[in-house]
Amino acid sequence: MRGTRSLLLKWSEGTEGCVDLCPPLRLLSLTDPTQMMSSEHLTCGWLQQLLVVLLKLGLTLAGPLRSPDGTGCTAKGPASYILVFTGHWSPQAFPKQYPLFRPPAQWSKLIAVSHTRHFRLWEEGAPASAGVQIFAELGLTVELMKAAKEARKRRAVGAMYRTAGIPDGIGHSSTELLMQPRSSLLSLMVKMIPSPDWFVGVDGINLCEGSQWKQEVTIDLQPYDAGTDSGFTFSSPNFPSSPPENITMITSQMPNHPANSFYYPRLKELPPIASIRITRQNGSPGHQSPMSNHILPNSINPRRFSVTPLDCEVSLWSSWGWCLGPCSRGGVRHRTRYILLRPANAGTPCPELEEQAECVPHSCMKLQ
Repeated sequence: MRGTRSLLLKWSEGTEGCVDLCPPLRLLSLTDPTQMMSSEHLTCGWLQQLLVVLLKLGLTLAGPLRSPDGTGCTAKGPASYILVFTGHWSPQAFPKQYPLFRPPAQWSKLIAVSHTRHFRLWEEGAPASAGVQIFAELGLTVELMKAAKEARKRRAVGAMYRTAGIPDGIGHSSTELLMQPRSSLLSLMVKMIPSPDWFVGVDGINLCEGSQWKQEVTIDLQPYDAGTDSGFTFSSPNFPSSPPENITMITSQMPNHPANSFYYPRLKELPPIASIRITRQNGSPGHQSPMSNHILPNSINPRRFSVTPLDCEVSLWSSWGWCLGPCSRGGVRHRTRYILLRPANAGTPCPELEEQAECVPHSCMKLQ
């Protein structure tokens, strides 16, 4: 249909094409030059109207202008944004096994890529690439950046960005983005430290809508499991998944195992562990004050979320001990259990840790 559009446009540029089509009609009126001119003009005028109708029909069938990269962005120029990443990983919101030392809870550097529909930094439900695995497990960006650079040669990636890490579970980092219409999609990843292979991120958000750039986008982030390590807790040792699993979102119910650091059976969903805010800058791109790769001042407070109650968890009872005292009457035996997880944030308190019962004859131990 693009070829039809071009052909019709060429035919409608003037009357020269019409004059070329009309000379054969002169044979019909050689004896009357006036009639010849009148017929020639009448025929050419009719052809022009026909070409206009065909042109409109061709444009209708061709449909609206579309982005050649499938992003749907038809903006006339680039747009500049400020991306702010905020960590909400606090002991109040996530009290279970919260990392306090060696190392304490913190965030790796952020990696972001602007791209077309022909590139994926990561994808939920798909296997992790080698670059995603290394980043999710070790926080190293070399392989991810290498893959993005290769995709940029194919014009599938526009630009790549990195920010400094955050040495705490709560904090901010930011970078400036320059988005182009042909690569208006944005993907990013940040690793949770410590963790087996857990990260937060965004997969292909489009900052352009039709011919307009969006003014502001805010997204709450949830943790993801890269599927390459089988650890359940933040400090689990490296235990590779064999075979590797697909990338999945971690929820308050999944993985459904009490040892899971994010297992909160009382919650329908986890509170956001992080968020991003992408704000368009006013003025011409490239003339704003530089804000790349820095940590925002602590005066910008993170969003407040309700605290998460953590119930006490205890072990199973031990076996009953030997009976102490006379077997006929007054003798008792004991069993114990211990605390696996102490309660927090008004969670259910711990039950009794010791229990006793009367002796039965076969468990009596005679005192010397």
